[in-house]
Amino acid sequence: MKVLFATTNQAKVGKYKEALKEKGIELITINDLDYKLNIKENGKNAIENAYIKAKAYYEKAKIPTIGMDNCLFIEELPEEKQPGTHVRRINGKELTDEEMIEHYTKLAKEYGGRLTAKWIYGMVICDEQGEKEYSWSKSNFYLVDKPCKNRNPGYPLDSISVMPENNQYWLELTEEQKKQSKEKSNTNDVIEFIVNNIRNEEK
Repeated sequence: MKVLFATTNQAKVGKYKEALKEKGIELITINDLDYKLNIKENGKNAIENAYIKAKAYYEKAKIPTIGMDNCLFIEELPEEKQPGTHVRRINGKELTDEEMIEHYTKLAKEYGGRLTAKWIYGMVICDEQGEKEYSWSKSNFYLVDKPCKNRNPGYPLDSISVMPENNQYWLELTEEQKKQSKEKSNTNDVIEFIVNNIRNEEK
């Protein structure tokens, strides 16, 4: 069964594509379609933006559609300076991956070289039965003022993310360490949420 993931971020797609394929779900993206909508992601939080994307593309494509968004919260920053839903858009400009790394390393440097951060995620599945939503968070990690050499296209902040439990860059962890970290996260729960709701749609 084909399911549309309303994103152009291949890193997001890659995170779930193989696991869903094993469940009989083929994840396609808006890059696979011959149209692209101009969507204003003006929600107040990750769930609202996920809903906006899922609803818009479902109404156009008429196949079950997943919308996903994430918010970044930094412990040391006052409320008015929180990135929130505008992680990539700074002062009205959409930053490239390298520009994001530069921006957040400078910010970390302003606060002593390290910021305590947390991701809040929202996902919405939209189909003919309505909308289903799921929200989760990633445990606190550090954003530091010196990036590692490795890059994860689509997820630039991975290059400056340090895991507190071992004081290593995320992108320099071994596969076993990453696996253990993912097991602590909600990745499996997210897959279960998608599979259960898509199967309900099939019924």
